[in-house]
Amino acid sequence: MTRALVPRLPVAPGVYRFRDERGHVLYIGRATELRYRVGSYWTDLGKRRHLARMVPQITRIEALTCDSVHEAAWLERNLLERSKPRWNRIRGGMEVPFCIRLADFTVQAAHWPPAASGGLVFGPYLGGTQARLAVSALERVMPLRYTGDRLGGSQRDMAAIRGVGAGDRDRFVELITAVLRREPAAVAQLRSRLVELRDRASERLGFELAARIQQEIEAVDWVVAEQKVTTLVPGGDAEAYGWADGVLVRFQIRSGRLSGWEQRKCSRAAAEPHLARTPAQWRDFAGRNAELATRLVAESVRPGS
Repeated sequence: MTRALVPRLPVAPGVYRFRDERGHVLYIGRATELRYRVGSYWTDLGKRRHLARMVPQITRIEALTCDSVHEAAWLERNLLERSKPRWNRIRGGMEVPFCIRLADFTVQAAHWPPAASGGLVFGPYLGGTQARLAVSALERVMPLRYTGDRLGGSQRDMAAIRGVGAGDRDRFVELITAVLRREPAAVAQLRSRLVELRDRASERLGFELAARIQQEIEAVDWVVAEQKVTTLVPGGDAEAYGWADGVLVRFQIRSGRLSGWEQRKCSRAAAEPHLARTPAQWRDFAGRNAELATRLVAESVRPGS
């Protein structure tokens, strides 16, 4: 019965969890494509053979779709920091949280939360490698470090080679800020320029450089992907609700992080007060995941389990 639910999962990034017949959470994981990742537990576990003994215990599948793989990675981390199920090996996640800081004519990747104050801080992002590669991409197209007023000899030489100076500073700051704020036009402009540089390097047989720039493009895609389950905003406690076909799903946001979700049977009338106080930015997320919850509810699941 449980395996038969797999086709009801979307081919989309998200987080899934397995429960046993008593309602206990067995495992939490994330997926680039939920349907295929969850389905793999009944086909080929690959390097996850230690989970073979868990699979027969699964009686319920629950899942949330996310707006990006990055968002799914953060959500998995938040859930595992709060509670580690028996079959998960580690609490939290493998990736290190980073942010990107724009200050003093430089753009740099830093651990989150940043130790230094001042300037503009963007993120957080999961993965120091991805954050550093994204910074490298920004500097490749907008070399802000070479627009300062007090450059050393080698920096002046590089500024001359790159054809930039103090007059470019404000433009670079504006463009970098727009990219890190996920403004579509700025992101498209940066990505287009990186693709151009990658292809030019490849045409000149600079395959290592082309490969490096491709990594930077992928890192830019990672940091600008929609991600709202973990924010830099302090406080941020809230609850969000979604309802569909008799199932109410409750999402717990604590200190700006979505860190828990529950679902139960509920009438539309009883759900209305909860839906009315759901923050606007969470309504689409909550609504579509309530619809997913109804598709995954099996007849064997007891109310309130």
